[in-house]
Amino acid sequence: MKRRTFVGAAAAGLPAFSILGAGSARAQVKEIRMIEAGGKSGESVEVGYIEPFTKKTGIKVIRESPNPLGKLRALVESGQTSTVLMELGSGGMLQARNLKLIEPIDWAAVAPQPMFPEAKHEYGFGYQYFSTIMAWRAGAKAPKTWADFFNTKDFPGKRCLPDYPNYAISFALLATGVTPDKLFPLDVDTAFKKLSEIKKDIAVWWKAGAQAPQLMKDNEVQYAICWSGRVVGDPAFGVNFAGGMADLSYFTIVKNSKAEDRAAAYKLMHEMSIAANQAKAATVVSYTGPSPELDALLPKDKLAEYPTSKQNKAVQWVENAEWWAANGEAVNKKWEAFKLSL
Repeated sequence: MKRRTFVGAAAAGLPAFSILGAGSARAQVKEIRMIEAGGKSGESVEVGYIEPFTKKTGIKVIRESPNPLGKLRALVESGQTSTVLMELGSGGMLQARNLKLIEPIDWAAVAPQPMFPEAKHEYGFGYQYFSTIMAWRAGAKAPKTWADFFNTKDFPGKRCLPDYPNYAISFALLATGVTPDKLFPLDVDTAFKKLSEIKKDIAVWWKAGAQAPQLMKDNEVQYAICWSGRVVGDPAFGVNFAGGMADLSYFTIVKNSKAEDRAAAYKLMHEMSIAANQAKAATVVSYTGPSPELDALLPKDKLAEYPTSKQNKAVQWVENAEWWAANGEAVNKKWEAFKLSL
């Protein structure tokens, strides 16, 4: 299918009121706010999607990071109406849906170009495929398995782990010998025992994705669990996709956000559906968008860096979002108790 082009006002590059409805309250929107993962991922959103959106509509987008589910919950419970978009992983999105923190997507308003089915969710626009993998500072002994990664005796060095239970718990279980196909339902207690075994070697629990690679570059830690796009292709790091977790990150509509902000957000989502824009985003960070037309636009010499490339996809497992939606609230409480014990 050929790329769809904007028509009328949008194609002419007229200001926001021409696109969002002249003579209505929507004409007054000058900026919208989003919470995203930060770092290179946030920069890719800026270059790939926000820049063409602002050029066509005149509407600015204010970015904030990081994006833990707790921040979304605090926003909604406080009654805020200024933030309209929240980036969440698949499990976080379903938890947010169950907690009534987000609203359904108006797909007719988005009018997307072709997308993979799993990216077009009732409650989220799946804009970015990503992987969570093991990485290490160049020169450190290279782990081949999660058992190696958690073996601080034979692979000495400080670790940096995500302060997100849906990542740390799963990898801890894999380190005990559980195979990916037997991972769910998660044995949470066994995972906490494994994490406790190496707690003295965990220097930092990161919240923002940019932290782990920077800490490794500064030699404050030697090993990290991190998002692949932050480390692949950088000679400062060694990486291993084997046993990594593949997931899809979604932009969601924050509950109680303003109608005019939602209308603008849907226009931004449309930009996210355009394959050419996704290719621009992929020049900033090695993640891939949801267009079936994207592969032809990606540089062939970098395919090994992308989470959806054949060689990387084959050695990863996929996050079980439904399990986390059903159990995430209880696990989060145990996680907070575990963190207090450190």
